[in-house]
Amino acid sequence: MGSNSVVWGIIGCGDVAEVKSGPAFQKCEQSELFAVMRRNGDLAKDFANRHNVPHWFDDADKLLEQPDVNAVYIATPPSTHLNYALKALKAGKDVYLEKPMVLSKEEALQLKTAVNNSNQKLVVAHYRRFLPMYIKVKELLDANTIGEVKFVDLRFLQPFDFNSKATWRLDEEVSGGGYFHDIAPHQLDLMYHFFGNYTQAKGIAVNQSGVNKVDDTVNGLINFKTGVQFRGMWSFAIPKYLEEDCCTIYGEEGTIELSFYKEQLKLKSKNTNREFNFKNPVNIQQPMIQETVNYFLGKRSNPCPVEDGVLVIDIMEAFTKDNL
Repeated sequence: MGSNSVVWGIIGCGDVAEVKSGPAFQKCEQSELFAVMRRNGDLAKDFANRHNVPHWFDDADKLLEQPDVNAVYIATPPSTHLNYALKALKAGKDVYLEKPMVLSKEEALQLKTAVNNSNQKLVVAHYRRFLPMYIKVKELLDANTIGEVKFVDLRFLQPFDFNSKATWRLDEEVSGGGYFHDIAPHQLDLMYHFFGNYTQAKGIAVNQSGVNKVDDTVNGLINFKTGVQFRGMWSFAIPKYLEEDCCTIYGEEGTIELSFYKEQLKLKSKNTNREFNFKNPVNIQQPMIQETVNYFLGKRSNPCPVEDGVLVIDIMEAFTKDNL
């Protein structure tokens, strides 16, 4: 093992780790994947064999005991994030933690305190910050391409069977809520990444369809400190033919329009009507993981600190647990 590299262990080598993230730990510079863990040992072994990972475990504590491992990627369902993150910090491991960071504001503050009281580093896996399209959006905003931003309109409307692969997402005790809690963290983090902190967030969450036990429709408002207004509507209770994935940023001199599941954005103004197309990496988290490796090695600042994770959890709770 190189002394000048990040040696990883993965806790939770399921669907997310299969393509989105797992192989990237072997592709990034100064990064090695030493071990994986899954409670089902046969599945952990299978993942390790297919991805050429030298060690596998069915017990997270055994992985955390490995002296060669100096960083851990936690990719389990959200209900176990806090427990595993606290254990990893206590074991002297840096942490790359999947979203949503934890289940609640109470857990978020507990984790923040633990990170601040430790000698370890923690990064929240809001990986979209480093994808080409969102880098371009930030560049266009920073260059004042559409003038002063006034408001943002986000509509993410999907049928109730939006993601039928992982039923745990519809178990509030495991996921924190429903599909909103799985999808919205990335979107809300991007709003913070683009527009900074906020002064107020309010919302309403209801179960319109009755198909599941969790709220399937969320309507949220944010007032950013810059004066930018945000309005978001998430629904997982509509017919497929009405589905929509659109976010429009309105400025004094034009708009930026994008979709979260397409690699294209549109820039419109009085004198401009352009489309930009992008191509994401096969292992979509690789850019963020590389930045995380660089941070763990002291080469850059934190690409997404625990405080940003707390802010996203705050907004989610304001939308789903408070009333207008």
